[in-house]
Amino acid sequence: MVKSGKQARRAGTLADSPSHLMHRVLQLALDIYSEEAGSDGPTQRQFAVMEAVSVKSGLTQTDLVKATGIDRSTLADLVARMTTKGLLARERSSLDARAMAVSLSDEGKALLEAARPRVEAADKRIMGLLPKGKRDVFLELLGELAASADAAPEQAKADAKALKKAQKEARKAEKAARKAAEPAGKVRKAKKAKVAEPVA
Repeated sequence: MVKSGKQARRAGTLADSPSHLMHRVLQLALDIYSEEAGSDGPTQRQFAVMEAVSVKSGLTQTDLVKATGIDRSTLADLVARMTTKGLLARERSSLDARAMAVSLSDEGKALLEAARPRVEAADKRIMGLLPKGKRDVFLELLGELAASADAAPEQAKADAKALKKAQKEARKAEKAARKAAEPAGKVRKAKKAKVAEPVA
């Protein structure tokens, strides 16, 4: 009898692709979440936003992007729809007049309280698919990957800044090299002109 691990390896590169495997696991997790949350419960992203706002009321949308990992455009649309549904309230931030501070409405608080036990049940089902001895390591690894995802935008900015600086320095060096080569070239041309002059 062939072991399942060997069968997986024979399935081709998808069996060894972290991105593919994480995508499949995400689909499974979202299916379990949907079953537990029910049709009347919040989506996983709605829950994440409400949970983040419940921890600290008055977060701006920029704060929520950092707290939830949801990209800026998706989050802006999500917050707008949740506000229309009466789950969230928005007002001008006291810290930044250009930003909108988000808070939970009474309806949002009620939905969040009702959803929490369902989300816990979904999480227990997902963790129950793993052997007990591997659950802590699994959560630790997910935390490390999430931290890398959180750091990625700042790292991308730092990389872009470093690249821009390197390009500027390269242009400076190139310009300095051209200037340094210029006088020597003019001297050589002058010498050639003297040699070429006919003797009287």
